[in-house]
Amino acid sequence: MIEPEQSPEIRVAGQFGRDVDLLHLEAAKTIGAVVSYIGRGYSGFAYQVGHRTVAGELLGAMEICIGFRPKLTVAGRTDSGVNARAQVISFQIPADAHFDWRRFVKSMNSLMDDRVSVRRAWLAKDDFNARFSARYRKYRYRFTYCATRDPFESFTSWMIPKRLDVAKMREAAEAIRGEHDFSSFCRKDPNGASLVRRVDDILLEEDPDGLDVWITANSFCHQMVRSITGLLYQVGMKNKSPECVLDALCARDRARVTLLAPASGLTLWEVGYDEGVIPEWR
Repeated sequence: MIEPEQSPEIRVAGQFGRDVDLLHLEAAKTIGAVVSYIGRGYSGFAYQVGHRTVAGELLGAMEICIGFRPKLTVAGRTDSGVNARAQVISFQIPADAHFDWRRFVKSMNSLMDDRVSVRRAWLAKDDFNARFSARYRKYRYRFTYCATRDPFESFTSWMIPKRLDVAKMREAAEAIRGEHDFSSFCRKDPNGASLVRRVDDILLEEDPDGLDVWITANSFCHQMVRSITGLLYQVGMKNKSPECVLDALCARDRARVTLLAPASGLTLWEVGYDEGVIPEWR
């Protein structure tokens, strides 16, 4: 928390973290935080005018806790309905402000919807940036096997009535490893940015109740994990052959991958940094 008596006047031009003017201070403190949320009911992480978003929830609480709405930097802007176990954000406060992370966490969580929680916060190094300091992102996609809807699983998994052919899915998934142009699996960037990404690992873990698909990459483009998982699902249902994944990669055509796995099953599980950059938390 910033103590009110220690906080200089701060002008905010615009809404929700836009053009924050910290009185032209030459120095500022960087704060890092780990955030968890259930994506159901939110239009993704990024702030959008007229929509309820995770960033909007955080910034509204921050205005009360620290006296202004900072510019948030985030490790990955999750889509509408996608969950996060350990999303990482960073923002700046005036250099002379006192910050009590325990009080900040407690206060933030008392002000926000139960679907969003600040799990940990810390005073970071000046050059820390939640997005650009990250080395990798890890996502989990969860399939739950159940004949009828299970309300305890509905927010964090895709519930399906029959078991998948995991052996064929694993065979298909091998094509995803490595660096590729994922144009067939991602929505085209309006600014023409590259859709080349490096997938470091993809792992399928089955248990009696379902299947977890773990994907780790340096970064992800829009709809990438849900598109990959949707195509693997079709392989697991024996509607497509394992070779379809490699064929789709080679085609570089978004029309080749049309099934998006439901957002509810996708969770941003972990963001990786160099050792010691962020504190351990449970």
